[in-house]
Amino acid sequence: MTLSRCLSKTLTSRAVALTLVFQLTSYCVLLLTSLTLALTPDPDRYHDYCVIGAGPGGLQIGHFLEKANRDYIVFERSNVSGHFFVDFPRHRKLISINKRFTGQRNKEFNLRHDWNSLLSDDEALLFREYSKEMFPHADRMLDYLRDYQQKLGIKVQFNTEVNNIRTVHNDSAPDGLLHLLDDQHGNTYACKVMVVATGMWKPNIPGMVGIEMAVGYETMSLNPDDYEGKTVLILGRGNAAFEVADGIYSVTNFIHMVSRSRARLSWQTHYVGDLRAVNNGLLDTYQLKSLDGLLENNIEHETLWKTEDGKLWLAGDVYNKSDNFAARDPYDKVIRCLGFKFDTSIFANYSDITTEKGGAKKYLSIQHNYESKTMPGVFLAGTSSHSLDWRKSAGGFIHGFRYTARALASLLEWRYEGVPWPSKTVPVTQLLTHVLKRFNEASGIYQMFQVLGDVAVFSEDGQSVEYLEEFPINLIHSLPEHTGHKAHRILAVVMEYGADFSGPGKDPLRKGRATQSASRAHRSNFLHPVLYYYKTPPTKKRMSSRTAKEVLPRPAATHHIVEDFLTDWDGLKSHVTPLRRFLDQITGTDLRTRFAEPCFLEAMTFSQPSVACRDQFMQEQGLTSSPAMEEAGHSWVHFNASGVL
Repeated sequence: MTLSRCLSKTLTSRAVALTLVFQLTSYCVLLLTSLTLALTPDPDRYHDYCVIGAGPGGLQIGHFLEKANRDYIVFERSNVSGHFFVDFPRHRKLISINKRFTGQRNKEFNLRHDWNSLLSDDEALLFREYSKEMFPHADRMLDYLRDYQQKLGIKVQFNTEVNNIRTVHNDSAPDGLLHLLDDQHGNTYACKVMVVATGMWKPNIPGMVGIEMAVGYETMSLNPDDYEGKTVLILGRGNAAFEVADGIYSVTNFIHMVSRSRARLSWQTHYVGDLRAVNNGLLDTYQLKSLDGLLENNIEHETLWKTEDGKLWLAGDVYNKSDNFAARDPYDKVIRCLGFKFDTSIFANYSDITTEKGGAKKYLSIQHNYESKTMPGVFLAGTSSHSLDWRKSAGGFIHGFRYTARALASLLEWRYEGVPWPSKTVPVTQLLTHVLKRFNEASGIYQMFQVLGDVAVFSEDGQSVEYLEEFPINLIHSLPEHTGHKAHRILAVVMEYGADFSGPGKDPLRKGRATQSASRAHRSNFLHPVLYYYKTPPTKKRMSSRTAKEVLPRPAATHHIVEDFLTDWDGLKSHVTPLRRFLDQITGTDLRTRFAEPCFLEAMTFSQPSVACRDQFMQEQGLTSSPAMEEAGHSWVHFNASGVL
């Protein structure tokens, strides 16, 4: 019943009419209030930022939100941080490097070789304090993540399984949307920004006929006795598949491994997600003809079937065409090791969620600011965001996504809080030393090569730069929009491998694989710094028209710093002098450092001294006067006027 209809009734008494009007108005207001509360959750269940998942990615973004004193909550479906590591990897050996000693004390440099630590200001929260092993036990990761969450006070709500993520229109929200989600108890939560950091934990099960006869990596027995004297087929050729093979091949008759494509070795491709040497023992027994072997075929084109004696047979479009095909004998066990994928079922309309294409289809489609392409205000962090650099860089692993999470935090700070991207004002006279320090020490641009880079924005007068660290270089065309910094002339500093260093048919250990000549720096193959100078930032069109081998569009000037065996770019002739000449060229000045005597000579012989002399010694005013000097000057004038001098 509407209020107008209520009031349209015929009333016979003024007093009764007023009473009824008051009661009906109160009823209608109460009804509207109840509807409003039904759409808006309890204020105690509202947060500006909701983070889904308390694994390494969720804890890392949670730390930055905590550090910025934001209103946030991290939801975790289990009772521990990093629950994935309770079960995985199954044989409990991590393949992330824990290099405790580098010969240096610089924390930032050492993080280049520490692949397990998250970022914080607490020196005790480095993984080297938790394990001495190069490839640590997975339980140490659980210990580390527990302490990281507790010591840094990251707000995690455990035992909360999130589902039914959806959006409702809300004009007061920054994006015009409010994000709602439910838990297993029927509670509804709301937030203006959502960060999904659930990782990749759902087993990837292909549409293969008979796949149910294979045991999954996630449930397989770890007891070697269960495989003794058995013939085993492993579906997959990634690190999980080879981990399983390494764990059982000493007791089996033999192991065959089948996958869609050939095994890719990480030391050949420079992609850490490819097969690591720590797991590839089966390659030895295969290539040295000790029964084990690798096959290539599309698994979805094959069929797995079982005979009455319990033996498992593999048949498909390439089999049974010859009497010597590889998989002509039966297997006792088949183990599925095909990795994991993103779980889209947490979204209310998960059928509308877009994923990447090809081999990256297990990832959600996101933009270069880590925002979903189909859900505004929903961002991805941690392993889930790896679609942006899949098979290129380290964004799917802790030593990579700890930096992309920091980049995401900075993007959120500007977009929703109006806090510009952190920067440092560097006088142009110090640009050389600052850039040298960054690419010799910084871990973020080193690990997230070709993805994150430093950007120096020149001031209008060219006397200084605003130096932004670890910015997503694929957003360089819209830098002001994402950072709050105006962009005029810019210099981008990126770490790159040579375009033709690795790939099919390439031998990264070949003779002549490296160059030492600064004049051939552009032919460097190993990881090395590259500088791109733009008089104006590249346009969106130019960014989208790049070729597969181009990291950034063609700039006004490019400078490669020759690769170095020690990744220590401090050679005066090979590294420093060529870089200084490049900076001289793009700044239109002489950036050489001078001492007092050369500056004095310049002041006496040139109308315009060099920038270094002007800024560091003369301050544009020559000698600075003092009372004693002024008194001496007056005396000199007096004596000269008197004819004494």
